[in-house]
Amino acid sequence: MFIDTHAHLNDKRFNGIVEETIKYANDMQVGTIICSASSIETAYEVVRLSEKYDCVYATIGVHPQDVEGFNEKSIEILRELAKHKKVVGIGEIGLEYMEGSPDKEVQKNAFLMQLRLANELKLPFVIHCREAVGDMLEILKANKNLLAYGGTFHCFSESEESAKIVLDLGLHISVGGVVTFKNGKKLQGVVPNVPLDRLLLETDCPYLAPEPNRGKLNQPAYIPIIAEKIALLKNISVAEVAKATTDNARRLFKI
Repeated sequence: MFIDTHAHLNDKRFNGIVEETIKYANDMQVGTIICSASSIETAYEVVRLSEKYDCVYATIGVHPQDVEGFNEKSIEILRELAKHKKVVGIGEIGLEYMEGSPDKEVQKNAFLMQLRLANELKLPFVIHCREAVGDMLEILKANKNLLAYGGTFHCFSESEESAKIVLDLGLHISVGGVVTFKNGKKLQGVVPNVPLDRLLLETDCPYLAPEPNRGKLNQPAYIPIIAEKIALLKNISVAEVAKATTDNARRLFKI
């Protein structure tokens, strides 16, 4: 069995088809799906999904693109929601420096506040990092005391050097459909050097569907395609990838 550690089944593109999407995933041996929030509103949505479906769990947090106005009240809402038995982490949280993104200092402050919350609640965190890996790694290195309960870089697409720092910090690396892309050579070069006990699988659906489904609606049922590519890159069996990544996810998220 596989675990999709990062999905967005609450996205409007799944409206009316959530149940059949989960059934298809289960049929493809994806037995657990962790839905990740990106705002306070979506935090409530993913918790509701986790209540409705036994195989769905939730991580809650505010994405760097949604941190305008983030404050102690936001933290209190997340703290209360995190009491729910199906909430298994804080995320997705992090930094994104694409043009038009919120002020960098606002992002850093919201990220640190949520890192502290994860540590307080003894939960792992899920990092979103885009065009900001330098600042991200500096923050993590400066706050090692907040990393005690682990975390993962979701949809990892950084260099081998960055991967080494992430691993040295005791964190996991989560790999999605990009590893199957023709232009995914950088990630394909990183994966063989990531220890099997630190790898996670994800779809980030509805985005980034793996080849040969690129451009289509991504979904948890495509996790085995990602596992097949990783198995090829690491010269091991798909069964080994399935067992290791499932064990890793269960250990990190305590599910």
